Amino acid sequence: MLHINVPGWKTLRLAHLFLDYNGTLALDGRILPGVAERLEELSRHLDIHVLTADTFGSVREELKVVPCDLPIIPPQGQSTQEQAQAKADHLRAFDPALSAAMGNGRNDALMLREAALGIALLQEEGAAPQTLAAADVVCPSILSALDLLRHPLRLAATLRG
Repeated sequence: MLHINVPGWKTLRLAHLFLDYNGTLALDGRILPGVAERLEELSRHLDIHVLTADTFGSVREELKVVPCDLPIIPPQGQSTQEQAQAKADHLRAFDPALSAAMGNGRNDALMLREAALGIALLQEEGAAPQTLAAADVVCPSILSALDLLRHPLRLAATLRG
């Protein structure tokens, strides 16, 4: 568990990290450089959950060295709202008050809004405006977002009141 005191905001007690895959951890189905190492380090303190429709069919192979829960959300026949609901339902099953979430897509907005800490990413795929509005923090890369959890004083500096 991570304990992060943010003066003037709240003290975060985080046990879970929920992540979108494509657009967040990966580009075109391939995990971005440096991500696996950071996730492995964070997995010593947090349960990692990667929520994805696995559009490119590569997520299991790409994350084989990362200790994580990997629920696949069926893309066929599901609207963006249904995918968003599936991600939020998964987060709710583990307690949003003890969770951080990261994503960039429209189907990530609800998950970010419900988590104790929501981080939106603005990377190569861009980010949906609803997701940016739902976030507590917006980062330019997944590496900088994961590093906020690895170096909590950075997060406190951003969010303090």
